[in-house]
Amino acid sequence: MAKRTKSKPQERGSVLFDVLYEDDSRASNRRVPMEILGGLDGDEPAREVIEEQDRTIAEKSGRPMRAIKSLTRSPIRVQTANDD
Repeated sequence: MAKRTKSKPQERGSVLFDVLYEDDSRASNRRVPMEILGGLDGDEPAREVIEEQDRTIAEKSGRPMRAIKSLTRSPIRVQTANDD
């Protein structure tokens, strides 16, 4: 049986972000479309997309939305021969 290889997020047209919230909790690998990033605003449009995702999650879960403290791009993971 052939091994399925996953395409990298950058190849699919998205960028991954790590989010640190005001309560010091963290969410990793939040996906944001690549086409909204860049330009004069840099990564700032990612905050709006992630806040909208958080708003949707908060509505569905019935919990209050958490305030974002900071956003950083997730490091690109380099696959080694031992990774499966």
